[in-house]
Amino acid sequence: MSTKRNIVVSASEDRLQKLIEERLKPGADKGKIDERIWDLFGEDWCVMFTDLSGFSRGVAKFGIIHFLQTIFESERILTPIIEEHDGILLKVEGDSFLIIFRNVKKSIQCAIAMQRELKEYNKIKSDEEKVLLCVGLGYGRMLRIGDSDVFGAEVNAASKLGEDTANAWEILITKAVKDQASDISDISFEEISDVPPGAEKAYRVLYKL
Repeated sequence: MSTKRNIVVSASEDRLQKLIEERLKPGADKGKIDERIWDLFGEDWCVMFTDLSGFSRGVAKFGIIHFLQTIFESERILTPIIEEHDGILLKVEGDSFLIIFRNVKKSIQCAIAMQRELKEYNKIKSDEEKVLLCVGLGYGRMLRIGDSDVFGAEVNAASKLGEDTANAWEILITKAVKDQASDISDISFEEISDVPPGAEKAYRVLYKL
């Protein structure tokens, strides 16, 4: 199974690389090549970026091994929740997750479930062992390259919201996400002023923790 997956990812990356190389040639019809790239790889997804609050400061204070443990624990706790909500974990980079969802509502429900699970986990932990999660969500047309990566304006916006803007326990979303999920019960939305490039507006999800 893993061999088949590697072949699929490699084939996608190889095709994209060849098209980019064509695009770089003098006189290339970039518009036509771009259309081919979007035809091949363009898909609608909700993308989630997560980040652990205070990770960099904590590494300096407690050491990298302590926080490797924290990353391991976050994967152990959160991966089953991601799978339960039909998310696909594309990559883990440092203390950040990149996850995609077909269903926008499930992505928000997943984010809330993750935060609630961590609240329970943290109850018996010392401050340095607590896992404090920040979440950013975007939705729209993006380039999905196999099972390795996604690219697009909403991807960049979600990354900025989750990794740079959100504080611990916060779930921040773009307007595109809000437009798809405004009828979820028991939550509301609060507009924020820090709008990332690639998003029209941004919001904080208000939910019961």
